[in-house]
Amino acid sequence: MSEQREKERGLQRATASIVPRPSTEGLLQAWVRFFPSCEQPKPDTPSTLDFFIRFLSSRMRFKRNGSYTLNRKSKTKPNGKKPPAEEKKQYVEPEFTKIRVVDFDLKELVVLPREIDLNEWLASNTTTFFNLINLQYSTISEFCTGETCQAMTACSTIYYWYDERGKKTKCTAPQYVDFVMSLCQKLVTDEEIFPTKYGKEFPNSFESLVKKICRYLFHVLAHLYWAHFKETVALDLHGHLNTLYAHFIVFIREFNLIDPKETCIMDDLSEILCSPVPAPAPSAPAPAPSPSSQNHVTER
Repeated sequence: MSEQREKERGLQRATASIVPRPSTEGLLQAWVRFFPSCEQPKPDTPSTLDFFIRFLSSRMRFKRNGSYTLNRKSKTKPNGKKPPAEEKKQYVEPEFTKIRVVDFDLKELVVLPREIDLNEWLASNTTTFFNLINLQYSTISEFCTGETCQAMTACSTIYYWYDERGKKTKCTAPQYVDFVMSLCQKLVTDEEIFPTKYGKEFPNSFESLVKKICRYLFHVLAHLYWAHFKETVALDLHGHLNTLYAHFIVFIREFNLIDPKETCIMDDLSEILCSPVPAPAPSAPAPAPSPSSQNHVTER
């Protein structure tokens, strides 16, 4: 028993040599302050009190004025600077998201019609989206330069271009968009991939190529919102961009053309723009005309 006491006293002395030991009353007050739901330790038991001292010594800072505060993990970086605050996304603010070109359910536009071949429907819509997104980007292309957009960014993501050999290349945003549009133009105009003549079959790789095109087009849309939404608003074209983006997202979701992990960076905007548009409240019926007004005739 005496050997056990000696070990406990040795630990007590080691702790006291590192951190100034406060009074027992102060420790009990600190316990009540930070752990009100826990049972207070009994100071008459040496082993309990020693454990309590070691525990609070490792979790608390003792100030000269006798007050005690818990050690908490600092939110600052090792260099002492606080992490930068997340940039506010202007494009998700209600005053901008409510602006649309159309206000009906876009899902009606993307559902596969009866007696229409799936590949024909995918080809038609993919070609249309390529032309529309290319046109939308051209409206702000003068603001997207190698100096203003040194990388193809969207939110916290940087997109790299992979050539036909799989070589990874970091390029400016205008270079990346040029690569995207050139590739899409090459694919949608290739008669072997996007056939336009009756009776010609689509290749087996058609669906994978459509997914590739849609993934690249999404990168362009994400960059438009992230880097050039202010210019789009200044040109009063954010309603067109919102409608185009919502239409595109509804389309790719309908046919599972892009992995959700790829589009998750824009989920906040997607959920706002793709939510069903509430039906307008029914208007009150017009009052029945009075007999005098029915019989009134205007002479000219």
